[in-house]
Amino acid sequence: MLPLPQYISAITIVYRGAVMEFESGKGNNNYNRLRHEKSPYLLQHAGNPVDWYPWGEEAFERALKEHKPIFLSIGYSTCHWCHVMEHESFEDREVARLMNDVFVSIKVDREERPDIDSIYMTVCQLLTGSGGWPLTIVMTPDKKPFFAATYIPRETRLGRIGMLELIPRIGDFWTNKYDQVIDAANHISDALKEVPGEGGAMPGKSALESASEQLEKSFDEQHGGFGSSPKFPTPHQLFFLLRYWKRTGNGRAREMVEKTITAMQRGGIYDHIGFGFHRYATDSRWLVPHFEKMLYDQALLAIAYTEAYQATETSAYKKTACEILEYVLRDMTSPDGAFYSAEDADSEGMEGKFYLWTEDEIREAIGRDEAELFIRVFNIERDGNFADEATGQKSGSNIPHMRESVEAIATALHLPKEKLESRIAGVREKLFAIRRKRIHPHKDDKILTDWNGLMIAALARASQVFEEPEYAEAARRAVDFILNHMQGGNGRLLHRYRDGQAAIAAHSSDYAFLIWGLLELYEATFDANLLKTALELNNDFIEHFLDQRHGGFYFTADDAERLLTRQKEIYDGAIPSSNSIVMWNLLRLGRITANAQLGEMAEQIGRVFSKQVMENPSAYTQLMVAVDFSVGPVYEVTIAGENEGADTEAMLRSLRRYFIPNKVVLLRTSEEPPDITEIAGFTKNQKSIGGRATAYVCHNYSCMQPTTDIDTMLQLLGVR
Repeated sequence: MLPLPQYISAITIVYRGAVMEFESGKGNNNYNRLRHEKSPYLLQHAGNPVDWYPWGEEAFERALKEHKPIFLSIGYSTCHWCHVMEHESFEDREVARLMNDVFVSIKVDREERPDIDSIYMTVCQLLTGSGGWPLTIVMTPDKKPFFAATYIPRETRLGRIGMLELIPRIGDFWTNKYDQVIDAANHISDALKEVPGEGGAMPGKSALESASEQLEKSFDEQHGGFGSSPKFPTPHQLFFLLRYWKRTGNGRAREMVEKTITAMQRGGIYDHIGFGFHRYATDSRWLVPHFEKMLYDQALLAIAYTEAYQATETSAYKKTACEILEYVLRDMTSPDGAFYSAEDADSEGMEGKFYLWTEDEIREAIGRDEAELFIRVFNIERDGNFADEATGQKSGSNIPHMRESVEAIATALHLPKEKLESRIAGVREKLFAIRRKRIHPHKDDKILTDWNGLMIAALARASQVFEEPEYAEAARRAVDFILNHMQGGNGRLLHRYRDGQAAIAAHSSDYAFLIWGLLELYEATFDANLLKTALELNNDFIEHFLDQRHGGFYFTADDAERLLTRQKEIYDGAIPSSNSIVMWNLLRLGRITANAQLGEMAEQIGRVFSKQVMENPSAYTQLMVAVDFSVGPVYEVTIAGENEGADTEAMLRSLRRYFIPNKVVLLRTSEEPPDITEIAGFTKNQKSIGGRATAYVCHNYSCMQPTTDIDTMLQLLGVR
């Protein structure tokens, strides 16, 4: 058998170079099989002349019967280059005719089926050295891939082979070199199924130190963030660095966090008119974003700014966190209280058009003095600061962004800071009202359990820290929606809801992220039913996802559809991996319930992935958050008092004020019997002293003397 690289070079074309957007023809009015789907992405392609199938047996049976390869196209509804490839190729009759002759074509929404996407993205990275969306895979009828690419233009240009040339080549290869295709497909599939070697020791303090050192080496001293461009927010890197600062007192770690979140909020990646963050910056300065907005980015960044506020008490961080949540509650929340998935980058066929402003538009929209202020504060240029995508020339359009702090601008303008902030807010509201009249980008209104779990966690955390009960109420509505509408008849979670239909068996991320949200919401409300639900879901999750032999958790359940391989995810990319969050959840649940088995299961995750994690710890920063918790010290805090009692609220308010990440907090009321004692039996004897709110603090497996004094409690927690 030839080695894999020779197979790859024989049948795979690696795409390099720049690409340009152009349109070539439109689809017809005949709907293909995607018209019956719920996914906004699949429905976008329902009018293509390509004879698309959704993922399912019908497509594979036809491919087998007609002896055709499968053309698998994976993307999502707010993906800019997915739109480009659709307009260029999938709406083009000539390309569609070739595809229909040679292939059986399948469309997959990666957000609906991350299990499928993960497997074939691994293939793409294996074959081409890179990945992204749209993801293009050609495979045999038994789902074995032999070709991978991302975006493919209609015609060959700039070093990229086009669809018109590629399709006949693949067809010829399939017909005349079929044995080579099958050998290669088998070889690639076997490589995917290779079982990682045995794990190692549980990562500890040395892993935390290495992760911090690696992040410091890649830190952009000038603009914040890590690496050059494109630049992604990656909030879990910030979570980890704040914890490393808390553990070690290393001011450099906190400095990297503050530099990054300040630069991001001032940059064009932040929507200064309507709030919320765009997906990533295409440059190193955070100026030019890829304009789509994802729910998971809003959730994770809201948590990052909330934690930064706890750590520093910098009001600007609180303001940003609250603005993110304002955007989500205003624009990304369904009437039933669940959260939508994303907003597109494009409107009216142009990326970013909804968000851009010319100087003349601003001057015509608002008064002269207000326009001058906005132009000064947000760096509006006559020629624009946003280049046309096709020509690279300045377009006259601007991305509002800040280069200085509000304090510095106020000093330069000889204005009190509060007055300047008030004037900026007034101008922003006027421009926001004008912008609302524009044609809005497409909103992907499907509801995903895992991304909703992240948003629930963000709202619950903000509710605690900012003393905003409406955030907890919003989180509760989302929880209620999921539990009422996104569980199957067997009580198991489902992944996606849209247009009245819940479907698709849940993945590990659905369980992991929702349990995280429930734990945060418990600490915001102290409703013990939330903990009961978290534990019930955790039991289901362990039963169906745990690798009983090696440890760690599979991405798909034991009774899910069988794909090429059953993967375990651990890399913390744009979204934290489910195993990283599961490890953290298990450690917290273990402390809450005094169940040592949960803690052991958590540490087994660290051990099973230890060798690959230790090669590059900074690629696993959410796992490092869990490792930091595991290393300890961890504080178990029970407040014995009346829920909503003034002294109880004062004690909780003091507890929440400080950044104490490695703790669990329980509330033990005088109700008979209090629900929490059913979950955490050790709280049975933890009662208030003298009718006053009382703190029971334990750490390092040792309990301190209970206290009714807030300052004493804070001393026991190491913050005084």
